[in-house]
Amino acid sequence: MKILESELILNADGSIYHLHLQPEQVAPLIITVGDPDRVAKVSRYFDRIEHKTKKREFITHTGWLGKTRLTVISTGIGTDNIDIVINELDALFNIDFVSRMPKKQFRQLTFIRLGTSGSIQPEIETDSFLLSDAAFGFDGLLFFYDAPELCQNDWLHVLAAQTREHPLPCLPYFTFGDNALIDIFKNEFTRGITATNTGFYAPQGRRLRAGTRIPDLISVMQKFDYQGYKITNLEMETAAIYGLAYLLGHRAVSLNAILANRVTGAFSSNPAKTERRLIEIALEKISTGI
Repeated sequence: MKILESELILNADGSIYHLHLQPEQVAPLIITVGDPDRVAKVSRYFDRIEHKTKKREFITHTGWLGKTRLTVISTGIGTDNIDIVINELDALFNIDFVSRMPKKQFRQLTFIRLGTSGSIQPEIETDSFLLSDAAFGFDGLLFFYDAPELCQNDWLHVLAAQTREHPLPCLPYFTFGDNALIDIFKNEFTRGITATNTGFYAPQGRRLRAGTRIPDLISVMQKFDYQGYKITNLEMETAAIYGLAYLLGHRAVSLNAILANRVTGAFSSNPAKTERRLIEIALEKISTGI
């Protein structure tokens, strides 16, 4: 069925609406970062940059690292932006913009998130690195998609049972990262389960002046334990990336620089150095072939 102009919006130059990109300007290996300033911090390691685009908070650099063509794009903060970025990147590869029809030959994309996060387990120290095996999504995004397996599964039942005395404020969904990508990065990272939240303050248990509904949110999430996994960190994008990648047939992994420990109250003494090292570790792996 032809996709209507109101559903797939193109700019006057034929680029996709929010990202302002044309299909040939993006590589199928894509690094996502939240902070627009982090795009250049990644692409400075490229051997050659062939394309740059900027629109709103979405900055894109595409180039080469050795023989590997790759793209780095900023998503901005939050799963609402992830909804835009993942869908529009998929459309660039898998929808014909002239006929407005899905292409007969599917192109699988690889997403590698390089982000910052805060740990909720005391042993996960600041300036360490964590790989998200899976994620609980407390943002609600995937409930708008036809994804019943992500919204009803054993992990969610266990979470509900273990938090019964202190019910969480909303129902999450649950989704895994890509096993093949996890295997590539696992030796360099602590592994855990990420909680993706819809905000930075009360949704992550922070209180400034406005009161929070669950003052002990961190300790409630800390207690989750299933199949040897615990909730290890809080951030704002991973679950949506994993969920949409799964629904669209792509693969994704989320790599986190731990800048804060919410239990001890510590914050990184040199966040720029930690962020830089995360980028270098990821690019070292990419350069060997993914």
